[in-house]
Amino acid sequence: MKKERKIYDPALKTKAVQLSNERTNISELARELGIAVTLLYKWRKEYEEFGQGSFPGNGNLKLTPEQEKIHELEKKLKDAELERDILKKGNRHLLPERSMKYEFIKNNESIFPIEKMCYVLKLSSSGYYKWKNRSFSKKLLLKEKIKEQITSIYFSSKQRYRSPRIRFELNSLGYKISRITVAKYMKELGLRSKLSKKFKVTTNLKHNYLVVENLLNRNFIAEKPVQAWVSDITYIQTKEGFLYLTTVIDLYDQKIIGWSLSNGMSTEETSLAAWKMAVGNRKIADGLIFHSDRGIQYASRKFTNTLKFYEVTRSMSRKGNCWDNAVAESFFKSLKTELIYGNKLITKEKMKLEIFEYIEVWYNKKRRHSTLNYQTIEEFNNQNKM
Repeated sequence: MKKERKIYDPALKTKAVQLSNERTNISELARELGIAVTLLYKWRKEYEEFGQGSFPGNGNLKLTPEQEKIHELEKKLKDAELERDILKKGNRHLLPERSMKYEFIKNNESIFPIEKMCYVLKLSSSGYYKWKNRSFSKKLLLKEKIKEQITSIYFSSKQRYRSPRIRFELNSLGYKISRITVAKYMKELGLRSKLSKKFKVTTNLKHNYLVVENLLNRNFIAEKPVQAWVSDITYIQTKEGFLYLTTVIDLYDQKIIGWSLSNGMSTEETSLAAWKMAVGNRKIADGLIFHSDRGIQYASRKFTNTLKFYEVTRSMSRKGNCWDNAVAESFFKSLKTELIYGNKLITKEKMKLEIFEYIEVWYNKKRRHSTLNYQTIEEFNNQNKM
């Protein structure tokens, strides 16, 4: 049977390319997004050549010979600028001893390509790697490796993880270590997780639409997928005003199966948009319960009729009781604590990219969830295949 060719949305392609430009490991990002690395490089090349005119579908535009020449010159200029930046940053390392040059390369691996730094500093890359892997005592070497892993996990989680989650992450990598030791090493490294902060929820209850009873009744455990979904809306502050994030979460594995980030609060932009993504990701099953608050986006005729069409059972939180939708509230708290609080305000476009990465790359694929016994969603589903 011929495998059906998957069609990717142009907006997803654009966001994936923009995100790849901020990463150093393209292969890792491709795995996180669930796409072939060759496909991501193809998207990057097209976006680099055509910019906003990329991904029109069939009949892609072709560069003229003049455009190709300009493009080649721009690539050479970019390469020259990279060498200039390395020379500028590593100026004091050009004349001193070789070990200082190696230290410079090691401290700037996340900024510049290793091979390019070796070329500019007139070193062989094989000599650098040999120096980097020089021998230590086994005990000291193990400690240093663990500290490196802790630092890597800490920053790859964007400073979101505390010692319990880092410990589980280390265990999954084969390091047997206690939470107390992890906390000790984090203290030595000066690594502290971001702190929580209270936030308010935006819900418009001033409407005359029909509401329903709280059928879910705070039973946030589902025995199988597509048994119970919860949804909610929150605001995200940016330099250019508010964005509104709507999510749909499957209680079985805590996965964000549908979401929408909008400038407005209409039903079409919020609840309906997130619902359409959710039903696209998971096929509706008989007996599905959909739980939300009593906001107008969920009580409107348009959304109510949509759920009637799918024969979904409705459930709504009691008025003014946020604990009735605690799972959705918990996600928003994690999002704002781990991504937004403590950081400077950014543009709406930049925030959209940050939210995309947080949900599709971090939360749904890499984050360890305490409610899943500190497993990732993927690990949980692999362990509980039905």
